[in-house]
Amino acid sequence: MAPVRGLPRRRPRRHELTEYELTCVVEIPKGSRNKYEYDPRLGGIKLDRFISASVVYPTDYGYVPETRAPDGDPLDVLVCVSEPTFPGCIVIAKAVGLFKMSDEKGPDDHVVCVPVGDPGWRDYDHVDDLPRLLRAEISHFFAVYKDLDEGRYSEVGGWGGRDDAVEAIKKARQAFETREK
Repeated sequence: MAPVRGLPRRRPRRHELTEYELTCVVEIPKGSRNKYEYDPRLGGIKLDRFISASVVYPTDYGYVPETRAPDGDPLDVLVCVSEPTFPGCIVIAKAVGLFKMSDEKGPDDHVVCVPVGDPGWRDYDHVDDLPRLLRAEISHFFAVYKDLDEGRYSEVGGWGGRDDAVEAIKKARQAFETREK
């Protein structure tokens, strides 16, 4: 099996994880104003832009390999962490909910998850279990982070539960598999 988007050859496969668990690749660490993205042509993570608004990512931000969201990119994830990781870090996480939003490209929902190996987060099972302040920070960040960028915008659509997240993951995996055939 060839590496996928910067991942090592041996990683947990879908059949080794529960329906809620995901292999996530972090692109942007919590607390950053830098917008990093994986670039398949370069084979690594590159600096895409600087967040102009005076806000920082409230969680680690990344993607689920082998998925395709409606915007054509891999499915976005928000990984709740106590301390930031680093671009390229692989985190086995558990989906707890879905953050619904859209931007200039259309619908852009994000799966909200917690690391299964972190005793401070692994007992959270549903988005309503997350601290209310963290949910407010996430909503606020995505409501304003593009405000100073000409031609860009974002709109927050609210929260969905774990079942909504699982459905988004299934659809994104199906879209990836369909496109790869």
